[in-house]
This record gives sequence, C-alpha cells and structure tokens, in this order.
Amino acid sequence: QVQLVESGGGLVEAGGSLRLSCVASGGTFTYNTMGWFRQAPGKERDVVATISRSGGRPSYADSVKGRFTISRDNARNTVYLQMNSLKPEDTAVYYCAATRAFGNEYIYYGQGTQVTVSS
Repeated sequence: QVQLVESGGGLVEAGGSLRLSCVASGGTFTYNTMGWFRQAPGKERDVVATISRSGGRPSYADSVKGRFTISRDNARNTVYLQMNSLKPEDTAVYYCAATRAFGNEYIYYGQGTQVTVSS
C-alpha cells in the first residue's frame, strides 16, 4: 500500500510561483509512474502532469504546458511540481497520484493540497 503526502500549496498572486512536493512511502517508488492531478470546485479531477518511473517522458495538460514542470527524485521517494506564471484558473486542490506497480492506472492518491491564485 502506497501512501502519498503532499505539501507546498498556498495562496499566491497571479504570475507567481509555487512548488509542490509529494513524498511516497509503503512501496518501491521506482515501480510507480507518478502524476499530479487537480480538482477545482464543481469540476472533475483532471490530470495535470505525469512522469515515468525513471523520470523521463514527462507529459502535461495543454493548459499548463510551458508553465509547470514535473520532476522526481527517486533517491528521496519524492515527486515535485514546479508551477510558474500561475493564473487564477489554476486554483484547485492538487493531488499527488501513483499507479500500481508497473501499471498504468492511478490507484493511489494523497490527501491533496490547496492552491489558490488571486487575481
């Protein structure tokens, strides 16, 4: 059973930056593809960015391309989301997620961290 704990959310002005962190435990970190999802009020949870087990092949939602960067430190069991040029529409609860070992389905989620971008 993988546990995920996010940190780094908060309130920031439009144009600002935040870095989210997610520490994983309870599994073998390098077995899991990792991702960040977000859910705004009244909307479904959507994928923001994903990164492969080795740290290569990051992928991004069109809405965040060029502004967000996902990375992982396998020695620290940690995945990051660097968010730059934040916009009010980025306001959401951000969730760290992990697939099952060597799988494609995201089945583990953290408790979420709130990101609020003021205009």
